[in-house]
Amino acid sequence: MWLILSDSHDNLTKAKEIEKVIESYKIDTIFHCGDFVAPFILPYFFKDNIEFYGVFGNNDGERLLLSKKSNGKIRTGPYEILIQNFKIFLMHEPYALKAAKESNLYDFIFFGHTHELVVEKYNNSVIINPGESSGWLTGKATVVLLEPEEKRWEILTI
Repeated sequence: MWLILSDSHDNLTKAKEIEKVIESYKIDTIFHCGDFVAPFILPYFFKDNIEFYGVFGNNDGERLLLSKKSNGKIRTGPYEILIQNFKIFLMHEPYALKAAKESNLYDFIFFGHTHELVVEKYNNSVIINPGESSGWLTGKATVVLLEPEEKRWEILTI
C-alpha cells in the first residue's frame, strides 16, 4: 500500500496521526509532494523498511538540511520514478501537470502545492493531489492511500 501526502507544513500533531496511518495500513511506500518546511518533521515519515520519495516545495526553506537528513530522498522536482513497473511523475507545484497528463507516459501523477484534494483518472493515469496533510489552510487534513496494482485509492481525513 502506498501513502501519498503533501503540504505537511510542520504540523507535528497531524504528523503523529500520519505515523499511526503508516503503521495501521502497512504502508510500504510513501510519496511526499513537498512543503515539509523544517527537517524535524522527517522522523514521522521516514520509517525502516518503507521506501520514501519526496520533492521540495516552495516553502521548504532549509533545503540543505532536508536533503541531508533524508539521505537525498527529497529532491528538486518534478522527477520520474519507476517502481514495480509503474511509472510515476512526482512534483510539488503543478506546472507540468497538463503536459504530464497529456503525455500518457505515467501510471501515476502526484502533486501538491494547491492544498486542494484531487483524485482523478485521465486516460491510463491516476492523478492525485492529496490535499494538505497539515490542515493549516483549509481546516481539513487529508492523505491518500493507493493500491497501485488495482489503481484503487482511499482518501483519509486525519
